Amino acid sequence: MCSQAMALGAPSLHFSCLAPRLTTALVLSSRLSRGLARQQKVFITPALVGGGSSGRRRSFSARAQRDEEAAAKAAALNVDAGAPTIFDKIVKREIPATVVYENVKVLAFRDINPQAPVHVVLIPKERDGLTQLSKASERNKDVLGELLFAAKVVAEQEGLVEGFRVVINDGPQGCQSVYHLHLHLLGGRQLKWPPG
Repeated sequence: MCSQAMALGAPSLHFSCLAPRLTTALVLSSRLSRGLARQQKVFITPALVGGGSSGRRRSFSARAQRDEEAAAKAAALNVDAGAPTIFDKIVKREIPATVVYENVKVLAFRDINPQAPVHVVLIPKERDGLTQLSKASERNKDVLGELLFAAKVVAEQEGLVEGFRVVINDGPQGCQSVYHLHLHLLGGRQLKWPPG
C-alpha cells in the first residue's frame, strides 16, 4: 500500500501513486457493514477496471488511452510551475519505488503500471530544468548520455538479450504527463511497430 492510500485509510488496491501518467480516480463507494452504510475511499486504476472478457479489455484500452491523453494535456498546463514532480519525490525517497539501478546521476525503478514484462523508468536525479527532451541544451549532453547508458545496463541486468525498446514521451502530443525527463525501458516480449 502506498503512503497516500495509507493516509486516506484506503484499502491496499493497485493504487498508482508512482505512475502519474495514469489517471487515478478517487471513488467513494458505499458498503453495508453490519446493516449500516459507510463511506469507503477506494483508488482505482486501469489495471483494476480492465478485468473481464477480452472485449471489455479492448474497449477499456481505448478509454485508458483517452485518459492518458487527458492527463498529458492537464500536466502540460503546469509545466513551468516549478513544483517538485513525483519523480523528485522518488529521488528523495519520499515516495517508495522498486529501484533496480542507481548511480550518481540516474535512478531507475519499476513502472507501477507495466506495459511489458519488463518496464523500467529511468530519470536524472537532478531535474535541473530538464523537463522534456525538446528542452535539452548543450549542458544536458552528459546526463542524456548517462540515461541511455543506464538503460543499456538495466536491459542487461533484466536479461533482455533478445532486444528492448527505449521510449521518451515529449510534450502533450507525445503523451508526457510528468515534466521531469524520463525514459521508459520496455522488453521481455515481442514489441510491435508502429508504437502508439
